[in-house]
Amino acid sequence: MIDMNHTALVTGASRGFGRAIATALATAGAHVVGVARDHAQLEKVEAELGDSFTPIVADAAEPATAERLLAQHRPRILVLNAGAAPLSVPLQQHTWETFSRNWQVDVRQAFHWTRQALSLPLAPGSTVVTLSSGAALRGSPLSGGYAGAKATIRFLASYAADESERGGLGIRFVSLLPQLTPATELGLGGAAAYAARDGVDLETFLARRGPALTPDQVGASVLQLITTTDHDHAAYLLGPTGLTPVE
Repeated sequence: MIDMNHTALVTGASRGFGRAIATALATAGAHVVGVARDHAQLEKVEAELGDSFTPIVADAAEPATAERLLAQHRPRILVLNAGAAPLSVPLQQHTWETFSRNWQVDVRQAFHWTRQALSLPLAPGSTVVTLSSGAALRGSPLSGGYAGAKATIRFLASYAADESERGGLGIRFVSLLPQLTPATELGLGGAAAYAARDGVDLETFLARRGPALTPDQVGASVLQLITTTDHDHAAYLLGPTGLTPVE
């Protein structure tokens, strides 16, 4: 079990899952360094969490950001959540630029932070949680390269776990795959697109899916993954009923 009286660093901390994760970690006793590009939203998180939160306006996908902030803050908890909202249209309506958006942001930030966590390295006993997606298991035909990008993020965490073990670094890497939820801007946009594709209104589409995952559940689940002594699994699917190991 990790001691929560340490520094935690969360990318994409200004809204959605990232904000909920930052809140859960700060409430549990960690000092949270929140990284995002939106200064105004980060200020709102700081106003809510107070001295337990340090906002940093930066592009998490830039390699220099990972190098600088990991060396400066030496977090024992690292949560890689930053990502771009995909364009939710059929394949034939994508350009390569829109199709690859999540590779250029989500995968890029996961790669640079994971690589730096191993190269620095983080202290033994540190935990790195990478946010993938349930779409990584089932695909997502209206979101371009999103599902493939999220699958690659899961692979990156697995590769890093292997390198940590081979090198005796003692750093745990685990990936979390939240299911689609309308509780975030990204998820709401995706749900609306799939509702239109099915020829139903959004309310009907969501009713068919049943209870929705909430950002607070994501924050609580990240905290659970960090503090658990059960390290038998490297990836977990997260739905409204909780965590399920991905074999």
